[in-house]
Amino acid sequence: MKRTVIVPDLQVPYHDEVAVRNVASFIKAYRPDSVITLGDEIDLPQISRWSDGTPGWYEQTLAEDRDTAVEVLWSLVEHAKEAHMIRSNHTDRLYNVIMKKIPAFLALPELRFERFMRLDELGITYHKKPYAFSKGWVAVHGDEQGINPNAGLTALGAARRHGLSVICGHTHRAGQSAFTEASGGKIGRILRGVEGGHLMDVRKAGYTKGTMNWQQAFIIVEDTQVTLINLEKDGTFVVAGRRYGRAR
Repeated sequence: MKRTVIVPDLQVPYHDEVAVRNVASFIKAYRPDSVITLGDEIDLPQISRWSDGTPGWYEQTLAEDRDTAVEVLWSLVEHAKEAHMIRSNHTDRLYNVIMKKIPAFLALPELRFERFMRLDELGITYHKKPYAFSKGWVAVHGDEQGINPNAGLTALGAARRHGLSVICGHTHRAGQSAFTEASGGKIGRILRGVEGGHLMDVRKAGYTKGTMNWQQAFIIVEDTQVTLINLEKDGTFVVAGRRYGRAR
């Protein structure tokens, strides 16, 4: 039985250090075959289009954020047999700003996102396209189509587009839904959509002005059985009847 842990949006440096540490400790104990991160592992606010022309554009913190993100990723993947990362809108920011401002720099291999984030050193495989991680399931970031404000429905919409069950991040919501095709009493495909939540510290997400419909969570997959693990407000969570993590 293949066991996979799927980690949603971290958005370093806005990650929740307690929640991330607790999930990393669980992964160390669980020893999964695979860890998948669903994108937005690093926020890169310094080079976002929202920072262009503001003081944030000139902040000299990019290297520090990258190094922190590498450390966080290592804590999550070091005890798995393999690790995978899904492309996302935040991690696309590096390519987008170079393409817009200094396109000649695209020829520098060290500025490719995979090299910039040291994914080879971490043993992480980067997927620019949907990643088929289990029979009938693919992982995507979730920004590929419109967003539904109800948890699980963005992923379900993606599932109906892909014709496969989908796990995604991006919405920061934790939930799941399903759609069954049936005619004349005969069951066809059953498509499932699961959104993995987030592992951010919402206090650091100033752009929400304190109002958001987000939930902290992560996902465990055992073969094709998907379980959404919700975090309590204190950063702990329960798996198979056992509570994990240290309360904040």
